[in-house]
Amino acid sequence: MRAYSQLRESLRAGIAEHPAPPLPSELELQALWFAGAFGRDFTDAGGSKVKIIQFGEWNRTAGPDFLHAAVEIDGESRAGAIELDLEPSDWEAHGHGADPAFNEVVLHVVFRPADPPAFTRTSEHRAVPRVTLPADQLDEVLQHPVREVAIARPGRCLHPLAGLPESSVLSLLREAAEYRAGLKSARFLRTADAHGRDAALFQATAETLGYRANALAMRLLAQRLPLPALREDPDAAAALLFGAAGFLAPDLHEKAPHDTREHLRGLWDTWWKHRARWESNHPIPWKLAGQRPANHPHRRVAALAALVRSWPAYRRHALGRPFSPKTLTRFLAELEDPFWTRRHTLASAASARPVALFGTSRAAELLINHLAPVALHEDPRFDWESHLQLPAGTLNDKVRRSAIRLFGSESTAAPWLKKAAHHQALLQIYQDFCLEDLSDCHDCPFPEQLEQWR
Repeated sequence: MRAYSQLRESLRAGIAEHPAPPLPSELELQALWFAGAFGRDFTDAGGSKVKIIQFGEWNRTAGPDFLHAAVEIDGESRAGAIELDLEPSDWEAHGHGADPAFNEVVLHVVFRPADPPAFTRTSEHRAVPRVTLPADQLDEVLQHPVREVAIARPGRCLHPLAGLPESSVLSLLREAAEYRAGLKSARFLRTADAHGRDAALFQATAETLGYRANALAMRLLAQRLPLPALREDPDAAAALLFGAAGFLAPDLHEKAPHDTREHLRGLWDTWWKHRARWESNHPIPWKLAGQRPANHPHRRVAALAALVRSWPAYRRHALGRPFSPKTLTRFLAELEDPFWTRRHTLASAASARPVALFGTSRAAELLINHLAPVALHEDPRFDWESHLQLPAGTLNDKVRRSAIRLFGSESTAAPWLKKAAHHQALLQIYQDFCLEDLSDCHDCPFPEQLEQWR
């Protein structure tokens, strides 16, 4: 039996080539770079070996993207700033070459090759080494398929799958789920390599709390206001996080209900003392409209602050070995904050019923997307059978579409919709084949190759 990764490579080779999808926003690329998603080792335009020693810190004012970074170029150490642009010509197009604020840049990172050739020089006419991220590396990290959605209808793989014995279907789903877990584990460990395991856990937790709409915004917050700074005074964590998020205004307490004003004034009184250090000229792109009250970013930031206050215990449950999902879920379910028990936003009236600060659905997402894959990689006592015990969360649209395309209907797919690992398998197959096939199933080689799983 071939591993899913081998099947994936052979199948994708049979899918007609298509133009590369557009790059995500520069802000998302910056967040991925800072998280170490692209690694540490590169080759610059002149063929020199480049190694990132220190990724630096986010710049909060005008100038290069990351300050106080350290790189090694052909063994020579250099300290300074790092600038990221979509393409090489942006250096001059954005006026960096004439701006003295960019004279300390030691590395220019771009995501498209130069065509026509472009050069990176400072206002002092010093050449700046430039790294262009290879297209295959971008594809591996971004995992952005060419289609956003595949129509929810039975596909050609329906009949081959129906003809497979249950053991073969289970094998296919296991391989796909383990492949996906490997990708997620590698992502977490790259961030850990760049910033340490605590920072990797902090960023992964923040991203999970952001849900789909604010995952990037929450990761940016965790990167711009790093955990060590918050751990200096855990009691001030909420004020710093809300302030750095841009949620504290000087007159907020005056507009809020009377029973919240003392709390808000306390946040502001703490924030203004730290404001000069952590306030940024580059606002975080929060999405506030269309969110369920319990998913409002204010509550997500509050949950992150509560975890900072309980960090040693949280870290022990999340990264301790042997890994215990039940213990971690119970810990998160018991997380609370007196103010947020009945509040949806900083300025809202009290709710009639208490609201969980870190709900079970978020705990399930954190487990399956971040912590279980790492445990599967590191903890021999957390094996596939342990992974399979994680219950499935909410049936999202992509899982539903995948189930219909592979099995014909949600009812037929029901046996494969009870475990979180099987959801992950369906998502991986959907992404690798359904979303990469522009023929809408007609020319996809997946159905013919399913015989490999007998």
